[in-house]
Amino acid sequence: MTPDWLRVLLTRKMLICIFTGFSSGLPLFLLLNLLPAWLKTEGISLREIGLFALIQFPYTWKFLWSPLMDRYALPWLGRRRSWMATTHFALIAAIIWLGTQSPKESLALIAVAATLIAVLSATLDIALDAFRRELLDDPELGLGNAIHVNAYKVAGLVPGALSLWLADHLPWFQVFVVTALFMLPGLVMTLTVREPGRAPTPRTLSAAVVEPFREFLGRSGLRGAVVVLGFIFLYKLGDSLCTALATSFYLEMGYTKTEIGLVAKNAGLWPSVIGGLIGGLWMVRLGINRSLWIFGLVQMVAILGFAWLANSGSGPASPERLVALALVIGIEAFGVGLGTAAFVAFIARTTYEWTLVDFALFFAGAVMVPVYETSSPSQISWILTDSATQFALFTSLAAVPRTFINASAGWLVEHLGWVDFFWLCFVLAIPGMLLLTKVAPWNETHDKTMAQNP
Repeated sequence: MTPDWLRVLLTRKMLICIFTGFSSGLPLFLLLNLLPAWLKTEGISLREIGLFALIQFPYTWKFLWSPLMDRYALPWLGRRRSWMATTHFALIAAIIWLGTQSPKESLALIAVAATLIAVLSATLDIALDAFRRELLDDPELGLGNAIHVNAYKVAGLVPGALSLWLADHLPWFQVFVVTALFMLPGLVMTLTVREPGRAPTPRTLSAAVVEPFREFLGRSGLRGAVVVLGFIFLYKLGDSLCTALATSFYLEMGYTKTEIGLVAKNAGLWPSVIGGLIGGLWMVRLGINRSLWIFGLVQMVAILGFAWLANSGSGPASPERLVALALVIGIEAFGVGLGTAAFVAFIARTTYEWTLVDFALFFAGAVMVPVYETSSPSQISWILTDSATQFALFTSLAAVPRTFINASAGWLVEHLGWVDFFWLCFVLAIPGMLLLTKVAPWNETHDKTMAQNP
């Protein structure tokens, strides 16, 4: 007899969530991991590599065109699947085109191609998030999003591990072709599934854009909104900046692309997943507020591991150095998992289940939108119908620090050196912790999430 939990997992909807997560994550991790490694090995300066963080700008501002995708459909496959199929095709072509360029001869064209990938990836995220929200019934949302999130992270192993290993054995063009082909499973899924078609088309574009801001300001007030937004920007700023040039840092420390792919990326993935799950469980007893304090401190202190690694200097990758690399990355990733679990729970104070399963969305800049007990029928209707817009707005908000602040990472490293750079990241984590006194006091007891789910 098949266990109940396994029977729930082995469903068509959950399989679809695997494909949506993988397709959503691969292009972003290509930009975060594979592109910097390519540029570094081709002799591009850290300052120029750091500026490539700006190509993630579309992830920050995709709410500008998400209402169009809610309002209008392309003339084939349906409202969501038409956008999904088109962006899948375009992403495969754009990734291959990127691989045809030469960093030394056409850096500007590489920037154009990478920006195009970011635009297409952000557009695909909008469609996939909306499709998944309409596909899953309410009781399936927790498990479905958990599967999506973990598939999203696993997708990072392709450009962050497999592709880096291939780069030591194949020309870069072939590496990008192989990487692009990993988008095919998501395309096949898109062409073979049915359109959910649950959510009605929004009546106006203005309502789709204005309503979320109006609801947020009405709930928090202007001063409260400024404090909360400041906290969202600052809480993970130090950690985000710390890893902005991670692949370039590993290369300068003397590790090969194969070693980075096999050690660094795997050491970062699984501790992050485990940290998020453990963080969700610990929050049951600690509450969200105290978790933000404790997990935030762990997240902040973990940055110092990179300073220690940088201080040890570069050299051939001995077994001891590989262990040190894995240890530093693993501790930092575990701290990120903890901190992100609490951070997402703070933003989405709804149910305990969402706290547990949606932790990793922030890694991609995404945050679930909660339904509050005080939400009006019109607000709930907006949340459940304007699916693309609701996800895009909050994704954009969380992605701002990563996009703009991280662009300065290369310039900072060139002027400070790696050791002082990591110490600066540690210092930049402090303001977000200080704002906890305003947004999540240690002794405050009215923790909605835990109060509703003892």
